[in-house]
Amino acid sequence: MRVWLINITVCLFLGLSTVALAADKPYFYPYVNPYEATVMELPPYYHAAIPETVPTKTFKLKVFPERIIPEVFWYENGLDCSLVFQKGKAPLVFVIAGTGARHNSPKMLNLQKALYQAGYHVLSITSPTHMHFIVNASSTFTPGHLYEDAKDIYRVMQMAIDEVKNDIEISGYHLTGYSLGGIQSAFVAMLDEEKKFFDFKRVLLINPPVNLYNSVTRLDRLLVENIPGGINNLDSWLDTVMNRLAEAEKEMGYFELSGEYIYKAYKRFPPREDFLASLIGVSFRTDSSNMIFAADVMKGGGYITPKNAGMSNSTALTPFYLVASRTSFDDYFRNHFVPFYKNRDPSLTEEGLIEMLSLHQIEPYLRSARKIGLLHNEDDVILQPGEIDYLQDVFGGRAKVFPTGGHCGNMNHQDVVEFIVKFFAGQEG
Repeated sequence: MRVWLINITVCLFLGLSTVALAADKPYFYPYVNPYEATVMELPPYYHAAIPETVPTKTFKLKVFPERIIPEVFWYENGLDCSLVFQKGKAPLVFVIAGTGARHNSPKMLNLQKALYQAGYHVLSITSPTHMHFIVNASSTFTPGHLYEDAKDIYRVMQMAIDEVKNDIEISGYHLTGYSLGGIQSAFVAMLDEEKKFFDFKRVLLINPPVNLYNSVTRLDRLLVENIPGGINNLDSWLDTVMNRLAEAEKEMGYFELSGEYIYKAYKRFPPREDFLASLIGVSFRTDSSNMIFAADVMKGGGYITPKNAGMSNSTALTPFYLVASRTSFDDYFRNHFVPFYKNRDPSLTEEGLIEMLSLHQIEPYLRSARKIGLLHNEDDVILQPGEIDYLQDVFGGRAKVFPTGGHCGNMNHQDVVEFIVKFFAGQEG
């Protein structure tokens, strides 16, 4: 398994960003197909005008100082967070990363820059599904339970504010997150109604799933159904990816690691829809594999690694990655997640847990909480038919739904950034 090829592929198609000047024009998205909209880098012409650099402080939190970290995670010594700060007093926006993303992933950096430019401090939190969070800040080592993850995120937020309180002046708190971070923002906001530590003024959910289980199983299917032979044929599929890039380089006469290059190559050699769908599936499977591996090791093994294996920094991890990469979210949910939570509460059922992992579970709160808004795309690939209608019914006038953009593909679009900034200023109407 050539992990480095997976990482290159995911970075090329899902993680690159550039900064360009905004233009005065009505909303338009260059990709009609939702898989294109999700995968392909937005051409610079449509980008929001945001700063190239912003003042940033990165710091570590010892969330559980007595925790013994397994030697295989020798590089983990605290949870990294980042603060983008204003010189004077300003409101602070917490941002929760999407599935498997760190506090400084490309989408997070773009949000930081846009919100900083609008006059906010920005404090960014790594996703609870990322290995870094699981090892350093998870209380259960079993990510995916929205209520439990919200408690972990809330704890980190409180500790982060305690860490930076002497460096900045804060006039109030806001909250946002995208994808998984979007639905987690809703649960964190509801927890804050009880704790009252932040008293968030405004909360924006960006491209959240309606039901977490349904959305991630949809993402799993994009891999299984669009790579011939499924996950067992991933090496051959990666060969195809690299060959296509090599063909593009030969015909175009150059190669560069940039979104602009991929866009040009894509326009010259448009891939089939199943290829684009498989890219999304591979990206998600890579994130979930890392999550499953970290969760299993932190609990002493027994799921995809041997029980109490005592892995060190020299242990060969490829065999475990092979197992993890062939483990779907449904496998994780039924064989690891459900037994863990049923052990804590024997009355729980699979169906009950699936329902708990959804916005349906907190619908009355979402309908009544006027400070919570929704930003979404009608063609989001993680949603089932009818779910956009459901969200628009729940949020009413607090929902902004763009017709195109796929899953978070348009987050750096000038019109989307403008809406985000206006939302926190109370001017989104």
